[in-house]
Parts: sequence; C-alpha cells; structure tokens
Amino acid sequence: MVGSMFGGADELSDRGPNQCHDITLYPEIGLAGGACEGYGLLLDISDPANPVRIDAVADENFAYWHSATFSNDGKTVMFTDEWGGGRAAKCRDTDPMEWGANAIFTIGEDNKMDFQSYFKIPAPQTTEENCVAHNGSMIPVPDRDIMVQSWYQGGILVFDFTDPANPVEIAYHDRGPVNPGELVMGGSWSVYWYNGYLISSEIARGLDFFALEASPFLTQNEIDAANTVKLEYKNAQGQPMYKWPASFALAKAYVDQLDRDPEMSQEMIQQLRDGIYTAEMTGNMDVLMELAGTVSANASGAHADKMTKLATTLQDLAQG
Repeated sequence: MVGSMFGGADELSDRGPNQCHDITLYPEIGLAGGACEGYGLLLDISDPANPVRIDAVADENFAYWHSATFSNDGKTVMFTDEWGGGRAAKCRDTDPMEWGANAIFTIGEDNKMDFQSYFKIPAPQTTEENCVAHNGSMIPVPDRDIMVQSWYQGGILVFDFTDPANPVEIAYHDRGPVNPGELVMGGSWSVYWYNGYLISSEIARGLDFFALEASPFLTQNEIDAANTVKLEYKNAQGQPMYKWPASFALAKAYVDQLDRDPEMSQEMIQQLRDGIYTAEMTGNMDVLMELAGTVSANASGAHADKMTKLATTLQDLAQG
C-alpha cells in the first residue's frame, strides 16, 4: 500500500515524513504507533534509546494521519484521519464514510499491519457542526476492545472494535450544533476514560464528565469490572496496559460475554451465575473452587480462552 502511494521500496528508503502529529507509546508491548501526516508508522521501542521503524501504511482516503491507538493486547492498531483539521463540517450525509474516519489494522506475527476496516461516526451531522475523528482512549472492559472518541460537534462516541473487521457503535452523546444558524468552532476536542469516568474537553461549553450505563451492548457487570481498574495518572501520548484484579464483577462480566454466544449452554451459564451469586452472598469460597474446576474441564473450542480466564478469576477469588 505504501509503495503504491509513495513509490517503490527503494524510493521509500530516501523518503518519509519529517514530522509526526502524534506518536502513541505502548511500552508494555514494546511498540509505538506514529500518525505522521502522510501515513502511519509502527515502531519497535523495546530498546527506547534506539527505536526502529518496522512497518508503514498509507491510504488514499486519509487526508491527515492524526493519532494512533492500540488494542489492549497490542494485536490491533487504529489510526485517525483529521480531514479538514477539525474546523470543517466533515460528517455530513454527503461525506464519504472512509474520509475523516478511523482505519483499523491488525498486527501480524511479523509485525506487519494489515488493513481491516474503516469506522466513522454513523449519524450524519449538519453543515453547522465541525466534525471529524479526533482524540480518545481505550475503556478497560475486560476481553473487549472498546474505545471512546471525540468527534468535535459530532459529540463523543463509544465503539467496539473487538472484531477489527466489523467495528460497531455502542453508545454516544451529542448535543447538536453550538449555533444552528452558522458553523462556529465547538464540540469535544478530546475524551479519555479515567477511573470510571469519560472526561471530555468541550471547546465551547466546558468540561464534561460522563459515566457509562448498561445497555444491550454493554452489561453492568462489564462496566463494574472496567471500574476496578485504577490509574495513578493519565498521559494521552502513552498507552497503559489494562489489568483487572480478581473480583466478582470480573467473573460475572466473563459470564455475560459467554452468554452472548447463542451456542453456549444455557445450563452452564445458569450454573455459573448461581454459583457466583451464592459465593458472593454467603462468602462460601468452596463453591468458587468447584466452579473453577467445572469451567476448566469445559474450556475448549471457541470459548477456551475466555473460559480459562474465568476459571483463573474464580480460583483467585476463592484463594483470597
């Protein structure tokens, strides 16, 4: 893709950006994502004093590579296109869904990026609203890749890209235009998850604090499990790896996720929910150890990874 945009591989060795808008560092996986105006870079930062460029991508639909965000496991990276610089109405129903959007790539074992899909705010905005993809962060919902992102006067959007080829909106907040009569600068410039809140810097209206609510797309147990993650600080240019302490909320979140699969045994789901409820209400941790054994014995096929995580959580809870 890069070669078709900027010439052959030999030419690329002598060409490239002389600056990047944003570089997101993810030290715990040894990678950085550089949004470098004309294209996106993947950098090996395992030796911080000697970073190495390991891959690059370009896209004829992107006007200005603005920022990068990794999935928590580092197997996916998403780049943002700030088409129009944030001052123009770029989310109208006449605007292509590939422009001013996010481009999602998987990262292979060879550290090469492979394009999967675009994602753009699905609700058309008016000509009086400056709107384009902008700053955001991951939300620590266990075992899912969920991000909150600002879209200027498009508001803020929460979307799930666990399946990088099929991202989907799961929540939003949109006030509408600052001035319905003309386009004036406004909207959410940035929004970040921080210890249970979505904190949005709204250019024209001030600072907003949001909390997630349960819906068919996100259960209360998943929200509660996310809120067990506590950050000591937030640096928007550095991405932390989210880690979840063992908790009843985490165990119940895993069960909720298993329950989304129609092929999952409902008898097993009910057994898990009853056992976890009994242990939480009575303090009988032996129930959890028995459940952990049952889950481990059934950890196979498509559910093996999540069942193993659930079994580990139940064991950790039982052992205090």
